[in-house]
Formats: sequence, C-alpha cells, structure tokens
Amino acid sequence: MQTGDGYPAKANGLNPLFTVGHSILEFQNFAALLKDHAVHLVVDVRSVPQSARLPHFSQPAFEKLLSAEQIAYIFLGEELGGRPDDADAYRSDGRVDYGVRRKSYAFQAGLERLRSELERRSVAMMCAEEDPLECHRFLMIGPELIKLGIVPQHIRKGSRLETQEAAEDRLLAGTGFEAVAANTLFPDARTQALEDACRLQAEKFAFRAKPAAPDLR
Repeated sequence: MQTGDGYPAKANGLNPLFTVGHSILEFQNFAALLKDHAVHLVVDVRSVPQSARLPHFSQPAFEKLLSAEQIAYIFLGEELGGRPDDADAYRSDGRVDYGVRRKSYAFQAGLERLRSELERRSVAMMCAEEDPLECHRFLMIGPELIKLGIVPQHIRKGSRLETQEAAEDRLLAGTGFEAVAANTLFPDARTQALEDACRLQAEKFAFRAKPAAPDLR
C-alpha cells in the first residue's frame, strides 16, 4: 500500500514515523499536535534536552508532562543528536560532518533503537526547529532512514502534515535543484541532487563549534 506521494504507507511493516519541532509552543499545544496524529512515543534527538526559554521542554519536566498525556518518551540525543560528543564527527572548521557522524557506531545504534520502537508503536522524532529543513533530524538522520525504507512525515504548524517528498522538493527548490524536483523520469538524478542539496543545506544549519572543533577525546 502506498500514500498519495508514492511512498509506502507502512514500510517494512513498521508503525508511522513523524518528525516534529517543538518551536515556541506551549506544552498543551505541542501535545495536541502529537495526539492529532496518534503519536505514542516521542524520541528526543536534541543533544541537550533543555530549554531556558521554554522550561516545559526541559528534562525531567518534559517527560513527566508527556507521561500525564499518556505519551511515552525516550532520549536518543547522545546517539542521534546534532551536536555529538565526538571530536571525530567535526571538521577542521568546527562544523559537524553529517556524513562522518552517520558512520559512527553510536549513530547506527540509535537508528536501530528507533527502528525497534517503530515495530511496537508510532513515533515522533523531536527536535527544536519547526521547519525540518533547518534541522539535523531531516538533514542528518533523514537520509539514513530513507535508506532503511523508513519514510517519515513531518508535523508542521497547525498540525499540517508535510510528506517527505514535499519536503525534499522544497529543499531541492531552495538549493537550486528545482528542475530536478519537477522531473520524475530520472530517479538516480534526483537521488544525487538530494545528496548535494542536503550537503549545501548542512553548511547553513549544521552545528558549528567555535572557533573550531572541540577536543572531546
């Protein structure tokens, strides 16, 4: 079975995966987004699960608030976070190298945990940014999910769902590959363009340690 965008509705027999950014929402509004889409588990992929501006999204309060709404919580920021505690994941200019991080044992272990949870229940992978194109959940984690046949949908403002294909098309258009997005006759060209587009977008939004990569070893 497929969705209207041509992607499988329940790839590999797994439950739905969503992504969501908490942005500046009040907790009850955020919880409503999750309930609108029958999310049973939030997987937090923030490297640091704290928010001074929005304390209801800080641990341990956040997990307790979710529990009161009958929504489970797991923290995978150490494995899947965009600010890894691993000097090898940083380039010489201090920016996180998403390609290198994806190959790490910790990242792959995080993906496996996420996949195992999808066997049991629907999941929303959460970070802070509302727009997935500005977040590592799309730019770093997303490509590996697609390789596994796990196609997320993105919960946006007002509980609107953006399909993965629509998000990819926005990315391609925004990085100069709009012609590829409109041409469905050459899927290999689209795949390559998406890799290039993600790389360009990561130059804008991937975390950068200042002034250079930290010595984390």
